[in-house]
Amino acid sequence: MTQIFAHRGYSAAYAENTMSAFIAAEKAGADGLELDVQLTKDDEVVVIHDEKVDRTTSGNGFVKNLTFKEIRKFNANKKSVNKEPIPSLIEVLEWMQTNQLICNIELKNGLFPYEGMEEKVIQLVRKYELLDRIIISSFNHYSIVLSYRIAPEIATAPLYNERIYMPWVYAQSIRAKGIHPKLASISDEIIKGAIENGVAVRPYTVNKDADMHRLYKINCTSIITDDPVKALKIKNQYEKRP
Repeated sequence: MTQIFAHRGYSAAYAENTMSAFIAAEKAGADGLELDVQLTKDDEVVVIHDEKVDRTTSGNGFVKNLTFKEIRKFNANKKSVNKEPIPSLIEVLEWMQTNQLICNIELKNGLFPYEGMEEKVIQLVRKYELLDRIIISSFNHYSIVLSYRIAPEIATAPLYNERIYMPWVYAQSIRAKGIHPKLASISDEIIKGAIENGVAVRPYTVNKDADMHRLYKINCTSIITDDPVKALKIKNQYEKRP
């Protein structure tokens, strides 16, 4: 059956890309997480979506211009009285050793190419022996190819938001085991075609009931959703069928 990946953790109910959101996603029964990484000024891999900290934290400025010590002072849970720091990727990978979740690490290096990001992420994945539970994705497909060359044993998946003809052919050409298309850009026929050709399909971001039903009906590989609780509730309707 279709796997459920919690987009930036259980972000429908918790501050995105925080440990609270990740822990809540695991408790909710998600199969995996989707999270985003950037590099600080002193080359620490941190979990945050935007290039700037302004939207999601109490701080301001570009991640690349802040040290890890500086960035950790900001509250990544600014809508709550409970202060929570921006996690480091190390923190997430250490915690993953206590569960069986899969983790899709999105390299946010489309705007700033972050020299050495691929090597740093892969080094950490190897250190924590999570090679078979990690998928590396990015809108920067050069980065996907580089990641494969450094670590062919780690699954990769290009992110894209346009309609690609026979995307499984493209995925195979860059040695990617999956594709992560924008939901609106992919049809049932293309999803089925990719899966039949051995390429996993994980559309983003699937939050509407009707879209979940549509993807479960065709046994899409995975869905990336903000609401793993709702996704699981709908998925259970299909698993109970004879």
